[in-house]
Amino acid sequence: MMNARPGTDNSLRTPRFYKACQWASRFIKFQCVRETVLHVERVDAGVAAGGVLLACTHLSHLEPIVVSSIVRRQIRWMARIEFYQRWWGGAVLRGGGAFPVDRFGFSLPAVRRGIRLARAGYAVGVFPEGGVVKGKSSVLRGGRIKLGVCVISLRTNTPIIPVVVLGTEKLNRVPPWIPPRRARLYTAFGTPIMPPIRAGGRLSAGRAEREEMGARLRAGFASTYHELLAHTGLTDSDVP
Repeated sequence: MMNARPGTDNSLRTPRFYKACQWASRFIKFQCVRETVLHVERVDAGVAAGGVLLACTHLSHLEPIVVSSIVRRQIRWMARIEFYQRWWGGAVLRGGGAFPVDRFGFSLPAVRRGIRLARAGYAVGVFPEGGVVKGKSSVLRGGRIKLGVCVISLRTNTPIIPVVVLGTEKLNRVPPWIPPRRARLYTAFGTPIMPPIRAGGRLSAGRAEREEMGARLRAGFASTYHELLAHTGLTDSDVP
């Protein structure tokens, strides 16, 4: 099943609230942050091609804001259900097009929502590590990931782009936000990972397919991470 083209459906137009948040984030970053971005065209070029899945690393809770301010098209983020417990948090998330996932309970509704959005031509943002992860458990160093994003990809024939974001964990303090541009952020978009197509064009999301694609996604995270380190001069010891 082919993905819808974002430009052909009025429902895919970026909401004004999302655009306002994008511009506000970009303005603040321009004042306070020096930013390095690699290969964002791998996402923006997909505007005419349909849905795409962004599998993002998670060193803090700021990655959705950072990535959304870089990518031109709207990203429909899969957000942990705990963030919806306060009315204002739920209102902001829903206004930005996010949808909840129960990480420790029944996650199937969120996966099904992701499938519908990907088929409709949206960019869907997912954190396959399932939460903030650092150290040896991080996917940057070969840690485990949840395979829900692979299920969405396999069911919709949608590519997954691994996204590595570094530096957000240092933005939890006040000094980095004091101009002029003291904070540093580094973001890299990896090579798209395509789901396998079985004989006769059949789409499948069996266990073997999920695990095979998950292994390729983990390798994609690792290669994107090391490319970003090499480009910026950072070392693994600079990353929590």
